Amino acid sequence: MLATGLWGLDRGGMWGDESVTFQVAQRTVPQIWRLLHDVDAVHGLYYLFMHAVLTVHPGEVVLRLPSVCAATATAGLVAALGVRLAGPRAGLWAGVLYAITPMTGHYAQEGRSYALVAAGVAGATLLLVRAVDAGGARAWWPYGTVVALTCVLHELAVPVLGAHALTLALLRVPRKVWSGWGRAAGAVALLLLPLVWVSQGQSGQVAWLVSPGWDRVGRLARNFSPGPAGPVFWGSLLLMAAGLRERRTAAVALPLLLVPPGILMTVSQVRPLYHDRYVLYALAGASLLVAAGAGRVAGVLGRVRIEGRRVAGVLGRVRIEGRRVRIKGRRVRAGGRRVRAVVGVTGVLALTVTFLNQLPVHRQDRSAAHRPDNLAVVSALAVSRMRPGDPVLFVPSVGRLAALAYPKGFRRVRDIALRESAPRSGTLWGREATPGELRRRLAAVDRVWVVAERSALDPRRSRPDPVERTKLAVLATEFTVREEHVHEERVRDDVLLRLYVRRPPGDTPPGDEPPREPADVRPPREPADVRPPGVSAGAPALGAPPPP
Repeated sequence: MLATGLWGLDRGGMWGDESVTFQVAQRTVPQIWRLLHDVDAVHGLYYLFMHAVLTVHPGEVVLRLPSVCAATATAGLVAALGVRLAGPRAGLWAGVLYAITPMTGHYAQEGRSYALVAAGVAGATLLLVRAVDAGGARAWWPYGTVVALTCVLHELAVPVLGAHALTLALLRVPRKVWSGWGRAAGAVALLLLPLVWVSQGQSGQVAWLVSPGWDRVGRLARNFSPGPAGPVFWGSLLLMAAGLRERRTAAVALPLLLVPPGILMTVSQVRPLYHDRYVLYALAGASLLVAAGAGRVAGVLGRVRIEGRRVAGVLGRVRIEGRRVRIKGRRVRAGGRRVRAVVGVTGVLALTVTFLNQLPVHRQDRSAAHRPDNLAVVSALAVSRMRPGDPVLFVPSVGRLAALAYPKGFRRVRDIALRESAPRSGTLWGREATPGELRRRLAAVDRVWVVAERSALDPRRSRPDPVERTKLAVLATEFTVREEHVHEERVRDDVLLRLYVRRPPGDTPPGDEPPREPADVRPPREPADVRPPGVSAGAPALGAPPPP
């Protein structure tokens, strides 16, 4: 897992959510605290942790290293769970299986909290099993502490308590165990109440989410498999079914796999809160079930006995009884330990072949073009095209993340709409001028560079923010496009750089439509998704083929 996580860690560009982590974590602690009162309270603990990390060295690799280490720890914890529940062989397979799943590698290389949350949930689940086995009241303190830290790291980890409650029910634990778990879960709930209360007032941040349908269930199933389709996917489903026969393992793995996604998907039918990355921690349940199923199949094959009588003939006498083989009267032993070792190594080799089969998916995922956007490209375009003192306009204002993450490309230019910087204003991307002030500023310039996603300039999209409406209205009526520069290797939506120049006197745009673009500029195309402009919709479907 560590090798997979470090492979291609420096992709050469951050995407939007990573850039938020990068620029917020470099603020002072009072500035971070002020920000959390208005936005991103759910990520507060993670930002404070990353503040300490980036103090060592602010860079893209360091930004992602905590996720790599967390994914490595999670693979080890999943293996430890497998050992405790189903034995060393199943534990080994479960850990390797978790490490080679493309979804694991994707979030192991992302500067966000999801890999850390997965590590916390895996650790809490292992502590739950230990507490059940120990039976003492003291065993619940470590469990409660880890669950609390994990849920504060991201509050949508709370459904894991439901999974653990179902595990206790399936294991039919005594009342004493229920009492210990109930006290720990109650303490976690009390601790989270302030965070839940604050984050409720910031729910507009996830307004772009939609209610998941059955297609999202199928997508999650493919993402939880070491292969999204073909024999690997269907083989994994069959092994999961076999793993259900291992009662103790299934009692832990099945609730972890099904309950958190089930809760969030159900709630999202009323209030959308679901995204695949929010339930990354449930992937551990899939790995445990597949490994348990493989272990059961291997165990059945190891117990097969071929019994026969002495056969006389020119080939001599052969007799096979269990693990003893007689050939011409001589006894040969096939030791149980040796057989188990061969079966274990065979399983790891099978997983290695699976990993090699999915190698193109892993390689594609280590390209910056596979993320929703690449802010480094935007900064590079700015360096190559803008002149010192040029005004720049970000449409919408979230596009300013490119300048915050990669300031080198924007140091020589003037942000014409910015009124107060992001750190000083306690916001993610700063406060902008009022519509009237913005009109006056744009009236004083004859040319302006616009940084925007192509879909943000689509006249068919509604814009509730009056400042954003003013930007587009002034550009459409007073300016015309002279140049457009766009990065070609896009997955979702082109991030483009346009130079607008003032319209000659007497040149009136037709009606309310924006000015026609020059012949050498490509016409707008339909956006790749329906999210609000500038708001990330998360990673693309893992294992999906690259776009044409």
